[in-house]
Amino acid sequence: MEAGEIFDCQSCGACCCYSSQWPRFSTEDDAQLALIPAKYVASDESGMRCVGVRCSALTGEIGKTTACGIYDVRPEVCRSCMPGDPECLMARKAHNL
Repeated sequence: MEAGEIFDCQSCGACCCYSSQWPRFSTEDDAQLALIPAKYVASDESGMRCVGVRCSALTGEIGKTTACGIYDVRPEVCRSCMPGDPECLMARKAHNL
């Protein structure tokens, strides 16, 4: 990452399309998990449902325009990935961004 480089999540989305193992529930309590619509939860309830490696709550095209369909209630793993952090850079590299 170069000094002053800005990462715009809504024109990226790589972290939401990196690995079906990444969007795993970890610190959420039952009340928080209940807010996530069931259609976005994996059948074993361990994390977000993915289609391949893409989170089912992600809309748009990677590297162009993306959004989270459950942004306000997204799990902690999604909240903890910050623009420009090592996980962000790893996902961006996987998508050649």
